[in-house]
Amino acid sequence: MNPTSGKRAAWSWCLFDFANSGFPTVIATFVFSAYITKAVAETPEAGTAAWGYAMGLSGLLIALLAPIMGAMADKGGRRKPWLLLFSLICVGTTALLWFVKPDPAYLLLGLGLALVANAAFEVGGVFYNAMLPEVATPERMGRLSGWAWGLGYLGGLSCLVIALFVLVQADPAPFGLDRDQAEHVRATVLLVALWYLLFSWPLFAWVPESGKGERPPLNQAFREAFASLRGLPALFRRDPPLGWFLLARMLYIDGLNTLFAFGGIYAAGTFDMSFDQIIMFGIALNVTAGLGAFAFGWVDDRLGSLKTIVIGLFGMITLGTAVLVVESATAFVTLALILGIFFGPVQAASRTHMARIAPPEARAELFGLFALSGKITAFAGPVAVGAVTQATESQRWGMATIIVFLVVGLGLLGKTRKA
Repeated sequence: MNPTSGKRAAWSWCLFDFANSGFPTVIATFVFSAYITKAVAETPEAGTAAWGYAMGLSGLLIALLAPIMGAMADKGGRRKPWLLLFSLICVGTTALLWFVKPDPAYLLLGLGLALVANAAFEVGGVFYNAMLPEVATPERMGRLSGWAWGLGYLGGLSCLVIALFVLVQADPAPFGLDRDQAEHVRATVLLVALWYLLFSWPLFAWVPESGKGERPPLNQAFREAFASLRGLPALFRRDPPLGWFLLARMLYIDGLNTLFAFGGIYAAGTFDMSFDQIIMFGIALNVTAGLGAFAFGWVDDRLGSLKTIVIGLFGMITLGTAVLVVESATAFVTLALILGIFFGPVQAASRTHMARIAPPEARAELFGLFALSGKITAFAGPVAVGAVTQATESQRWGMATIIVFLVVGLGLLGKTRKA
């Protein structure tokens, strides 16, 4: 399909990654998740297990919603209204995290809100990803996807910088925030919600809606979506390499997401980093991850998506193993920053590969499966980390389970095909 818009639409699409990346960076990885484990839960180990179970439940919710939402978007012919709906749900529940005080009595509230916000963030990504072929030509998809991931890391980085210097480190805290009640840390959730709203509007204003023809009633679209999903086994029989790719991605993205999501928790619990140190670590990690996403966008277009994914996974397995072995905080940070270079390329190249092989008439539906492949076992990584941490009383052993997901996913990629 030819792109339906010019440079303004393409960059508006990329800017959405800049807008929403504050959520996974500040909420899911470096600040709020660490706040739950260090300040709300009774112990870091108990907090790690509870957060793992909550994100596992969120993964199950995403697995139920993502393919249905994608198929409904295809049958309804529109994607922006759904993206807007789930974006607003994510923004609203993120803002409500402000009410989670540093007391174990607020643990369930925090976990419940984070669960819903995370699910809305991921389901919204189904519709966002499906817009890629509408704003880029086939030969430029890898570049644009990589640039969008790079902008996303820049957005997360910018959120962390503001959170660190304006909110967390400021003494006295701004706006009359009560440091004894951790309001200077809790205010970071309001920053994320505002950031999301402020920078996402260009997509809704300037990226044309790709839907054509009349929009069927919602109940009709819903029925047709279920009918499409019942035919998916036949789709995989017709295209086994696509099925193997989705299966491989199911495993390696689960490992990647878990590794990234528990990075701040691991730094806080195993190396006893303060909130200031965790945020500075997050800032540096986003710099290396963003540079990797930008640089590997060119590699994707030149070598192909699958080779880019393989390079990224090999780097993550090697460095991830080393990260879990080292004893000093300095060695941990150094290796983790190098590891961050490979996060973006694996994610961006996976999205590019799917965009290149998905038929236009079923693109959002297949991106629903794409999201499903990354989330149908999303509970497994966090639950494995939580359960092993709880059983061994060691975050290090819990995090070691992630490497298994990466290795098996890499092995299954050999059964798929080039785009």
